[in-house]
Amino acid sequence: MNVPDNQQKVERLLNFMFEKGLSFYDEVVTQLDHALQAAELAKKSNADNHLITSALLHDLGHLLLNEHNTQDHFLVEDLNHEEIGATSMAPFFPPIVTEPIRLHVDAKRYLCTVDQDYHNSLSQASKNSFQVQGQYMSTKEVKFFEQNVHFEAAVQVRRWDDLAKAKDVTVAPLNTYQTCVSQSLLSTS
Repeated sequence: MNVPDNQQKVERLLNFMFEKGLSFYDEVVTQLDHALQAAELAKKSNADNHLITSALLHDLGHLLLNEHNTQDHFLVEDLNHEEIGATSMAPFFPPIVTEPIRLHVDAKRYLCTVDQDYHNSLSQASKNSFQVQGQYMSTKEVKFFEQNVHFEAAVQVRRWDDLAKAKDVTVAPLNTYQTCVSQSLLSTS
């Protein structure tokens, strides 16, 4: 593994998140704060580095698409941020990191389908996006989703995603996750 190159990749990624993440995810929290809250929830749950990295980067697609709450289409039109984020990271991270990211929107659809209380607990922004992201799953979709090897990780990332929207929460700074993200990179040797 070429350590300096990997360190540079991670530094560039985290710098991008810092620069673009200051836009607001909703009326309460910035996209960066949302990512940091999700990562902190993962860390407090004793998740491994791969899952913490997934939690931190789960909405990278929003940043890549320049989606935020001042855009007319934000949470009104589905631009597949989960697919964009996972696909952009696939050359650098293993599926154990990228697939929970790719599946976290389907995990919301799944949870809404199997648990009405879950749907009722969603923020208004999540309820709005649910309407354009496919809504409830069919029985066939539920069974297919449950058979995915990354099903449980995706559901966990989704749950952290839902909780990571609190106003005025103190979280560790972004650079705290540099080692975690570096250790999650694909080996290049």
